[in-house]
Amino acid sequence: MRMAIIDMGTNTFNLLIVETTEDKNYKIIFKGKEGVKLGKGGINNSIITPEAFNRGVNAIENHIINIKRLNVDRIIATATSGIRSTDNGEEFVKTIENKFGLKIKIVSGDEEADLIYRGVKQAIKLNNENTLILDIGGGSNEFIIANGEGLLWKYSFNLGIARLLDMFKPSDPISPKEIETVEEYIDSELSVLYDAIKIYHPKNLIGCSGTFNTIRSIIIAKNNCIPKEIKNKASYPISLEEYAILHKELLDSTLEERNNMKGLEPVRVEMIVLASIFVNFIINKLKINSLTQSAFAIKEGLVNKILNS
Repeated sequence: MRMAIIDMGTNTFNLLIVETTEDKNYKIIFKGKEGVKLGKGGINNSIITPEAFNRGVNAIENHIINIKRLNVDRIIATATSGIRSTDNGEEFVKTIENKFGLKIKIVSGDEEADLIYRGVKQAIKLNNENTLILDIGGGSNEFIIANGEGLLWKYSFNLGIARLLDMFKPSDPISPKEIETVEEYIDSELSVLYDAIKIYHPKNLIGCSGTFNTIRSIIIAKNNCIPKEIKNKASYPISLEEYAILHKELLDSTLEERNNMKGLEPVRVEMIVLASIFVNFIINKLKINSLTQSAFAIKEGLVNKILNS
C-alpha cells in the first residue's frame, strides 16, 4: 500500500509518501515540503492571518499534485501547534477538508511528542543511557527523555520560534542585549524541564525537524568533502565545536548574509538565529556532551504508529 503523510507544521507543511510492506515496514518514495510561515503576524494573538491562511491552502494544493502523481492509496494529515493554538485553526482545517477532501487530525502536544519519539528511535538506536530529544517547531518545542527501554518523560512547550520571533522582533543583526533577553525568557519558561533533568540526568541531545535539519545542511555545505552515504544517512553527529562556530556566525549575520548562506533554506532565514539561541542555551544550561541530528520525526513516527496499531 502507498501511504501519504501530510504534517501541517507552523513553519512548513511536510509531505512523506511511503510504500508499506506486509512485515510492517516501509520504504520512502517521496519527500516534499512547502514553506507556509503559518504563525507569521498572528501566532501570539492566536490567529492565522489571511496571508498565512492562503499560503497554507496553496501548500496543500501543491502536495496534492504529488500525491495524485504517485498514486497514493491512503492520506493521513495532521496539524500541530500553529493550528491547534489559534482561534481560527478549526476554520482553516475545515477549509482544507472541504477543498481537498482530506480528513485532518489536530494532535495535542503530548501526542506530538509521542510521534516524534517514535520517529527518532527509527533513525537512532537508543542505548541504556537517558537521552534528551528536542524537536524545535514554529509554534511549540517538544522535549522528550528516553532510553533503549522506552519513553521516560515528555512535554510540549509553547516556545516555538515563530512565537519568539513575533515576540522579540530582533535587530539585524541581533544585539548582545537582545540575546540576553531571549535567553532569560527561555530560562523562565523551562522549570518543568529542569525538574525532569534532575531526575533523569541526560547528557546526550538528539535534535530533529527544521532547525536541526538546517544546522546539518549548513555544516555539510561547509564540509563539501563529506561522503554521499554519510550525507544521506537518517542521522548525523554534529560536533559541538563545529556547532559553536556556526552559532557565532549566525549571531553575527545579517538577513542578507543568511539569504546567501549555503544549506539555509529561505523559509528558515528569519528564524534560524533565534532557533540557534534556543539550541545553544539548552546545550550550555544542561551541560550537554554530544549532539546528534535525526532526519526522522513526527511523519515517520506516524507511519510507525499506523503500521503497529
